[in-house]
Amino acid sequence: MRAVVMEARGGPEVLKPTEMPTPEPGPKEVRLRVRAAALNHLDVWVRKGVASPRIPLPHILGADASGVVEAVGPGVTAFAPGDEVVVNPGLSCGHCERCLSGEDNLCPRYEILGEHRHGAYAQYLVVPEVNLLRKPQGFSFEEAAAIPLTFLTAWQMVVDKLQVRPGDDVLVMAAGSGVSVAAIQIVKLFGGRVIATAGSEDKLRKAQELGADEVVNYTHPDWFKEVRRLTGGKGVDKVVDHTGALYFEGVIKATANGGRIALAGASSGYEGTLPFAHVFFRQLSILGSTMASKSRLFPILRLVEAGKLRPVIGQVLPLEEAAEGHRLLEERRVFGKVVLRVD
Repeated sequence: MRAVVMEARGGPEVLKPTEMPTPEPGPKEVRLRVRAAALNHLDVWVRKGVASPRIPLPHILGADASGVVEAVGPGVTAFAPGDEVVVNPGLSCGHCERCLSGEDNLCPRYEILGEHRHGAYAQYLVVPEVNLLRKPQGFSFEEAAAIPLTFLTAWQMVVDKLQVRPGDDVLVMAAGSGVSVAAIQIVKLFGGRVIATAGSEDKLRKAQELGADEVVNYTHPDWFKEVRRLTGGKGVDKVVDHTGALYFEGVIKATANGGRIALAGASSGYEGTLPFAHVFFRQLSILGSTMASKSRLFPILRLVEAGKLRPVIGQVLPLEEAAEGHRLLEERRVFGKVVLRVD
């Protein structure tokens, strides 16, 4: 099969189109013909060796995929060849206490497709049957592939961790990213008021078009003061953040007393300054977040089909141009998702 593999850790140039053996489905596994694969910043972190630095090479990246079931292994009952599907990228054992309590993303053996095992930058992909859902009707394969990882991440942050309610002021950092594009929509769905940040006027405009109530350019000095001004001096009740060290002290200062901050990444660096006095005296809660339970993709896809949530695609490229897709992500040249079309 055609695939793009990561031959070494490094820049986008380590991603090379090549031929790989076509994988065979085992018991309770399904092989799909990939039609689209969406990129995530996770792919960049794995490529650089920041995430999962010990995975063997060559490696196929890619957490998000949609396609058509091509073959099924023994014991598969829910899908048949020809079914159009979308992949849930979280992989877990399925039988531990965490999995059986609906917290599979806390499973001791939890993995993410494309990070811990071969992923979606390829013509064919084998995944467990439990990791497939029907593709939303009326949506393209590219749109379907743009949904899972970022919407799952945003859903857990907004709904499960922050518990956003009507009237909450919610700061969404880096509005042009896939997670934040999803978070803006989910916050609005649950009645929150969105204050979105971005580093360009074009992205701020697009954030408003997506539903953000207020926007702030976080490249300006003391940007957090503008956030506080927009909340009458109070600060935001809740924060969706994955921007990392460069902006974290500003995030703390933009948050209201008793506020909650959900962190799902650190794109500008992992070691930031944490002003402890702000945390304990103002009683802030800082909540780590990775992905979400597999179950959360069911309501997400229903809401997509109902037109209440929508994937946002910034660029579609052929599979062989995965390296260019990585450059687009790293240079922040897109609003929304970069998707690879797999012909």
